[in-house]
Amino acid sequence: MVSIIIVNWNGKMFLERNLSSVFSQTFQQFEVILVDNGSTDWSVEFVRLHFPDVIIIENKENLGFAKGNNQGIRAAKGKYIATLNNDTVVDKEWLSNLVNVAESSENHVGMWAPKILSMKEPAKIDSVGGLLIYKDGIARGRGRGKEDKGQFDKVEGILFPSACSALYRKDMLDDVGLFDEDLFAYCEDTDLGLRGRLAGWKAVSVPDAVVYHHYSGSTGTYSEIKAFLVERNHIWVAIKNFPASMVVLMPFYTLLRWTVQLLHAAKGTGATSSYVKEVSIIRILVVLIKACLSALWGTPMIWKKRAAIQKRRVISINEVRKLLREYRLSAAEVVSE
Repeated sequence: MVSIIIVNWNGKMFLERNLSSVFSQTFQQFEVILVDNGSTDWSVEFVRLHFPDVIIIENKENLGFAKGNNQGIRAAKGKYIATLNNDTVVDKEWLSNLVNVAESSENHVGMWAPKILSMKEPAKIDSVGGLLIYKDGIARGRGRGKEDKGQFDKVEGILFPSACSALYRKDMLDDVGLFDEDLFAYCEDTDLGLRGRLAGWKAVSVPDAVVYHHYSGSTGTYSEIKAFLVERNHIWVAIKNFPASMVVLMPFYTLLRWTVQLLHAAKGTGATSSYVKEVSIIRILVVLIKACLSALWGTPMIWKKRAAIQKRRVISINEVRKLLREYRLSAAEVVSE
């Protein structure tokens, strides 16, 4: 059985299409666990009325994407765990194709990534074959923003999936642990994926499993809270999982990325320019400063986590470097639309 975990926070506007597509799957051996993070838009009541088979975990407040998923995983009964954003619609063969590849995979494969396309522009890629990573720990969907021409339609090894829609082997999660709840939201899938790879688990792309995603539907595409969490969390992810020499160089690569972002903003291109249009430069700088201070404040705690992760690492430092090179992003790719 597959346990599908959907974390929801005031996402009632998405839930009818999302859950209808889930219950229309050709593969029917699944349970759906909705973890509601203190919604005030009657999400829970809507689901209870229209989708009575959904198992609901109610939180009184927003505990974050990471903790919400963990609550669902702990309650799950499935051999596989499927994480799914509430702002998605899945193809009717999504789960069948994921499970077919998972069941035919070797035991050391613990993660599978579907093809995620844009809800607004279905011919455009959100991510196919999971995420790629920049040298400061920020990850981005493989092929994001490109037209889907089947260029990534191959079942092949990848770095790790996006938790927007991913399939995880429960045995892997039992081995490496769940999402890091200190991250709250964003970069938690990067952290889990890297921990899995360091522990010897592998990941595979399943492009025939198709998902349509309304990007940043819950928090907003250019929200300040998203910017804060991403800029703080990528630092923690890198400290926990990167080779020590790369951690030392991380500030340089972050400064390089920020420089590229500012240049794009000045030209009116890239994702940063859209953000600048919605908030002032001063507010952006305040967010960056707060994120860096928060990251520094939490570094002693994160360094202890690093020690535990590195102690369990089964692949060599050279193999880690090779992985990060093979699936690397440039600064320009990180900031593109």
